[in-house]
Amino acid sequence: MVKSIEEILEEEKEFRVIRRKYANWDFIKKQPPRIRAALEYYIETGDIRRSCTIAKMNVTRFRNLLREANIPVIS
Repeated sequence: MVKSIEEILEEEKEFRVIRRKYANWDFIKKQPPRIRAALEYYIETGDIRRSCTIAKMNVTRFRNLLREANIPVIS
């Protein structure tokens, strides 16, 4: 089954809501500006590669940070 653009956008919207809901915002707000920006960018977009670039971290370290912040990785 091929998803329509509307279905993909709706799915991304649902994922964003989930990431926002479960994120530990107290933890995120205590991070240095670059890390905080990367976490917030990931929550809004789900783009782990660009978030890693913003944070200047490799994917493994960033995923560990996502776990600490309770941000679910949804794909």
